[in-house]
Amino acid sequence: VQLQAFGGGLVQPGGSLRLSCAASGSMFSIPIMGWYRQAPGKQRELVASVTSGGSTNYADSVKGRFSISRDNAKNTVDLRMNDLKPEDTAVYYCNVDVRRSWSSTITYKYWGQGTQVTVSS
Repeated sequence: VQLQAFGGGLVQPGGSLRLSCAASGSMFSIPIMGWYRQAPGKQRELVASVTSGGSTNYADSVKGRFSISRDNAKNTVDLRMNDLKPEDTAVYYCNVDVRRSWSSTITYKYWGQGTQVTVSS
């Protein structure tokens, strides 16, 4: 399974960015797709996730500002980030939990390469 992430960059406080991630390879299904982030000196944390059924989960710090969505047919997940704050500065990682075959419910976690988001004036 390969993950390719797009987006990120430098934006001023209050601005917006969109991150996109595409999963490819041998997969039966992707029950969960999401985004994590890691700021310097901090642990990696969940930003948002979405199930194949469309249920979403957000970190408290981004609720009301970020929106996650996915396209099950294309195996892609987007993170729209609005009203960005300096504390959102981090490397953002795409993450998927993949089910490899119909005969097993075990899922495997895969990570994208990370994309830098910097919020600064």
